[in-house]
Amino acid sequence: MNKFLGITCICIMITFVFTACGSDEKAANSCKNDNQTKQENNNDETQDTATEPKEEIVFPDTHLQKMDAGKDVKALQAALNEIGYDISITGTYDEGTTWAITDFQLQESLQATGIYNAGTKAASAQFLANGKEIKSGAGLPKEDDVQTNEAGNPVSSNPYDVLGLVNKHHALPADFIPNDLVVPDVRFPFTEDLPKKQLRKVAADALEELFAAGDEAGMDLFAQSGYRSYKRQDAIFAAYVEKDGEEAANNYSARPGESEHQTGLTMDITSPEVDFLLTTSFADTKEGKWVKEHAAEYGFIIRYPEEKEEITKYQFEPWHLRYVGIKAAKEIMGNGLSLEEYLGE
Repeated sequence: MNKFLGITCICIMITFVFTACGSDEKAANSCKNDNQTKQENNNDETQDTATEPKEEIVFPDTHLQKMDAGKDVKALQAALNEIGYDISITGTYDEGTTWAITDFQLQESLQATGIYNAGTKAASAQFLANGKEIKSGAGLPKEDDVQTNEAGNPVSSNPYDVLGLVNKHHALPADFIPNDLVVPDVRFPFTEDLPKKQLRKVAADALEELFAAGDEAGMDLFAQSGYRSYKRQDAIFAAYVEKDGEEAANNYSARPGESEHQTGLTMDITSPEVDFLLTTSFADTKEGKWVKEHAAEYGFIIRYPEEKEEITKYQFEPWHLRYVGIKAAKEIMGNGLSLEEYLGE
């Protein structure tokens, strides 16, 4: 009996040992399988990460300018940083992007407009392809502190910006003289070789096209007054103040530094029908009506439109054309806006 019980106990113990060993083996195999699965998953993730293509940095083909937004602007900003700039990648064509484009254009002897166009794209893309870097700020130093004039108004740190705002609250530097002034090949009602015949090249080319189209349409347009230096504007404003008083003068003339004529992007135009004067009756002439309808096609706006006096702070001037580029001009004129409204001022 005791012998039988002993044998039974031994059998039970052996069975227990084998069962335990089997469980350990299953557990080991399970752990091994789990580890193998994890390793395979890790390998798959590593492989996916390794094969995932990086976003290519390229200069976009699209024409871009201030106020634009989207993936093309974001791509432009990333590409500019790749060639030496340090601007925020926001996807919005802001002042920093405008400055970088202007700085690049000035260094590369391109028309400095702050607008990203085909010529700027070709030159900047070559930098990227050759692995070259621009010397940031060598063409247009970046100013972190806003300068103000005697009236306390901010002074533009980028006076070359074609969409820069110049008015009674935004001024130009007193020493700013555009570096690309030329005389457009258009009619003037005088023969003297005066500075007021001049415009910046980009605006002069556009004015020639506008006048040529006007000629084909039977218009008799004349250019009257373009570029005006800070010093010249100072003398003109002082004469108006002496004649009519400062408050009245400031309604139809600008203080020095606050005149669009100093930008080199503005031309006053007229016609024989109004005796070559700058008068609101120009709006009623066939030339005035034609210009209002077609100016935007060549990049010009009527800068001081009718019924916008409270915004522009100037009387209606149908003769005062300002170059802003075709894209912006069509949006401004097509929607009946002032430049202040377009820029959100």
